[in-house]
Amino acid sequence: MTASPAGSPAASPADPPDRLPAESDVELDTAALRVLAHPLRINVLALLRQRGPSTATKVAGELGINPGAASYHLRRLAAGGLIVEEPGRGTGRERWWRAAHRQSVHDPASAAAPERQEAGRAYAHAVALACTERLRAAAQEVPSLPEEWFEVSTFGDFVLRLAPKDVARMRDEVFAVISRYRQAADRDAEELVPVAVQVQAFPVPGTVPPRSAGS
Repeated sequence: MTASPAGSPAASPADPPDRLPAESDVELDTAALRVLAHPLRINVLALLRQRGPSTATKVAGELGINPGAASYHLRRLAAGGLIVEEPGRGTGRERWWRAAHRQSVHDPASAAAPERQEAGRAYAHAVALACTERLRAAAQEVPSLPEEWFEVSTFGDFVLRLAPKDVARMRDEVFAVISRYRQAADRDAEELVPVAVQVQAFPVPGTVPPRSAGS
């Protein structure tokens, strides 16, 4: 199962951006997978889920891109039903957008149609690239992290010898732990900050023969 990064939801500015219920998660269809097959678009959506509603100008400043590019990616996300316009805000010159769901989820095992399988691969590729960029940004902040955050931050890389069924079981167990902590995140809310938990499990590059063309 592939989940796009920063799976916390967007909410109105009066609420913390991590309070949408689990029912607001969305299983991505083929069209949405194609919209999200771009790492920058995934990061735009992640930003709205982390920080709440925003504008193209603000998104551009946060991600270091020009406002025109931010506006284009926001329009694509809106066309795919992944974000919606924030009611009662904005002007004719600048629109406010918020994420429509808490988290985007795709299970490659459920994709039977060839076009959905290919869209899922493109989406997973974009998610991996987006995660890499987020990890790079986190690495730049390590030297200046406050002590209490540095002591609990984790950067690990483990190599295990597993079969696909073992990876599936481990993935499900890890996701269950993440879900449990998400449900408990309403305690001491004033002390909470968004924490990125990245989970990657893949064959060590070069160890698995590539799939044959057309398979």
